[in-house]
Amino acid sequence: MNNIIFTANAPEALGPYSQAIKSGNMLFTSGQIAINPKTGDIIVDDIEKATEQVISNLKAILDEAGYDFTDVVKTTIFLKDMDDFTKVNEVYARYFSEKKPARSCVQVAKLPKDVTIEIECIAIK
Repeated sequence: MNNIIFTANAPEALGPYSQAIKSGNMLFTSGQIAINPKTGDIIVDDIEKATEQVISNLKAILDEAGYDFTDVVKTTIFLKDMDDFTKVNEVYARYFSEKKPARSCVQVAKLPKDVTIEIECIAIK
């Protein structure tokens, strides 16, 4: 059985999709971008702050579903500019240091709301 996960502590979906779906012991998040869920502000001018916001949004979804970063087994990072890779890694490593999930990181031509980063993850309990 699939359960839709929603929290007001992460941005609402920008289209016809869910923040996350829990299926059995697995959680699949939609990609999170740097939107502050309380203010609606979008961070586009500072990749470290944007990465912090994206990870904060992911944490809120994981928390709502009863998961944490140690349950994450796979992440995918989408970057507008691969030159931001090192700065993103510095922020990312603060959250994924105990158990390092598998990861892909790709540069893309454009992201929703013209943001600089999007991250999605898969977690297993």
